[in-house]
Amino acid sequence: MFDVKKLEETIEGKVSTWTTDLNTASHDASLFEVKPIAVVSPKNVKDVEKLVTYVTQENLKNNQSGQTTNQKIPKLTLTGRSAGTDMSGGPLTESIVVDFTKSFTKIGTIKEEVPRMLGGVEITGSAVTEPGVYYRDFDKATLAVGGQIMPSYPASRELCTVGGMTANNSGGEKTLTYGKTEKYVRRLKMVCADAKEHEFRSLNMHELEQAKKFPSFESEIYRKMHELIEKNYDLIQRAKPIVSKNSSGYYLWNVWDKEKGIFDLTKMIVGSQGTLGLITEIEFALVKPKKYSHMVVVFLKNLDQLGPTAAHILKYKPESFESYDDQTFKVALKFLPALIKRMKGNIIGLGFQFIPEMMAVLTGGVPKMVLMAEFTADTDAEALHMAMEAHDSLKDMHEKSLVTKTARQSNKYWVIRRESFNMLRQHVHGLRTAPFIDDFVVPPMTLPEFLPKLYTILDQYKNDITYTIAGHVGDGNFHIIPLMNLADPKSQTIIEDLSVKVYTLVHEFHGSITGEHNDGIIRTPFIKMQYGEDMYKLFEEVKKIWDPQGIFNPGKKVGGTLDYAFKHIVKSS
Repeated sequence: MFDVKKLEETIEGKVSTWTTDLNTASHDASLFEVKPIAVVSPKNVKDVEKLVTYVTQENLKNNQSGQTTNQKIPKLTLTGRSAGTDMSGGPLTESIVVDFTKSFTKIGTIKEEVPRMLGGVEITGSAVTEPGVYYRDFDKATLAVGGQIMPSYPASRELCTVGGMTANNSGGEKTLTYGKTEKYVRRLKMVCADAKEHEFRSLNMHELEQAKKFPSFESEIYRKMHELIEKNYDLIQRAKPIVSKNSSGYYLWNVWDKEKGIFDLTKMIVGSQGTLGLITEIEFALVKPKKYSHMVVVFLKNLDQLGPTAAHILKYKPESFESYDDQTFKVALKFLPALIKRMKGNIIGLGFQFIPEMMAVLTGGVPKMVLMAEFTADTDAEALHMAMEAHDSLKDMHEKSLVTKTARQSNKYWVIRRESFNMLRQHVHGLRTAPFIDDFVVPPMTLPEFLPKLYTILDQYKNDITYTIAGHVGDGNFHIIPLMNLADPKSQTIIEDLSVKVYTLVHEFHGSITGEHNDGIIRTPFIKMQYGEDMYKLFEEVKKIWDPQGIFNPGKKVGGTLDYAFKHIVKSS
């Protein structure tokens, strides 16, 4: 049995079983509700270590007791949680939630460094932080030191924490140029299954051999992980999705760079959703973003030109390359007053900005897809020149396009891209957001062939779901978050059938079932479908190496089932 009093006596931090705290921790941004038995806010690293010891010892004692009395006593587990903005059910558990937003909120040393190149990106500095720091606060702090940022922020940048970004391997609008969070984690500290904090960073092969020598849990991890990757190297490399973004499974292909002689376990810890341990500190690399931007907006009449147009624009190296479909466009105009309010400013003046879009609808000229390519530079003139050059090169393609001249003009398209789904969600009653096919990725050049097939699948469910499609067209990453009546008994069948059909199509195009949002409760049951039986067994082995007792966030990455997911879907809107 769970002994609250004993746990309170074990740590300095807070242990809560209050209904309000449990209810808050029962939800994230997914379609699930999973109620924990307690929410623990550790005060420091020692508390986290004591938590692991407590859970390990209690499970051992309860298992022995259970064998004696023939009673099945639930295993205690630990699931890290920060802001709760995850869309996959990643931080949800029926056991103990470990909340890092109360005490793990310190930002450490931020510094500028001699610039160096990393994967085509100029790194200008670094920052040390604890996982409970909100990105919005981290961003302010890093900007204050030389105008630097950590550029892999997601759309929830005002709400999420850096720990959540690391656990999910987040990405967003700037990922096309800068890459995802995995690229910026220099080192991290994590409390592992031995109830001790360990630091993980990039090692050369000599350092790896030294790290494997000692009789410790950390050394055992290095020995077993090196052996697993070396033994299965070809299988692991073949399993890597060929797309530029992937958040599914454990990133075993990223750990060992044979050419450079580098072995870096942080490349797999990032994106592992707290299933390998509890992260307590992160050091990020930083960049200095360009200050000025202009956008090329292209209105595609049909999807046939999407591939060639996207490929053509990418040659001009936009910093970000986003898109939204005709459904999104229509929603934006349908709820125009609410959308204008989101833009803030003079209502009449902002309203006039949308006259071209309204005329397009009235004349039947709604574009099938709108592309937004943003070009940035250190001067306004240079950014405008880059955008104009890309724009002028499109003339032979005969697609309607424009270059935004002001930040306000660009903002109009960003607001449509970011806010249309929220408008739809807020104005359609009796339906609930159901993120389950919300984050797939395919190679960008396959989009003209892929998207019509996707629409054919979605049309089979047009009487049951309402949706918009928006995405990061530059890397083939699309977000579909249907609105559904989850109280309808057939909703579960739709979720399963539509997931299988969409992910089967994604697999045919050598893509990934998730580019940014990770696996969690909703996609873990499809990981075997993504990678195959042999690779899934390696993932199970990884879990056993790091977490032999299965105490860290179980049911994510391995071991999750659709039965469990469906039992915890929130039915009400």
